[in-house]
Amino acid sequence: MPAEERAIKCAAFALDKKALNVRVLNISRISSIADYLVLASGRSDKQVQAIADSVKMGLKPFDRTIDTEGLQEGRWVVMDYGDIIVHIFQEEVRAHYNLDELWERAPQLEIPEEFLWEHKEK
Repeated sequence: MPAEERAIKCAAFALDKKALNVRVLNISRISSIADYLVLASGRSDKQVQAIADSVKMGLKPFDRTIDTEGLQEGRWVVMDYGDIIVHIFQEEVRAHYNLDELWERAPQLEIPEEFLWEHKEK
C-alpha cells in the first residue's frame, strides 16, 4: 500500500477516537526525514494514548512502527513508520511546539470526505 494511502488511513484511525485538527502533510519535497507527517490533537493524556493505539492497531495489517515515543506520558506521542511520522499531541503541547507553522510550506492532503462524515456521525 502506498505511503500516501497509509498516511490517510492514519488520519482516519485518529478520527475514530475523535482526534482534533487532523492534518496530513506531504513533506517529501522539503525534508528527507519522511514523506508524510500526520498531525492530530487530543484533549487529555488518555485520549492521546487512545488515538495512538487506534493508529497502531489500524495500521498493523499494513505497516509496523519503527519506534514510538511518549506513549506513557500521553502529552506528545511520536510514531515513526519510516516514510510516515505521526505526531499526536495534547492541544496545549501542539500549540507550544507549533509544528503546523514549522511545516507550513508542505502541501496538505485532503482527507476523503467519507472519513470525515463517517467520524462526525459517531
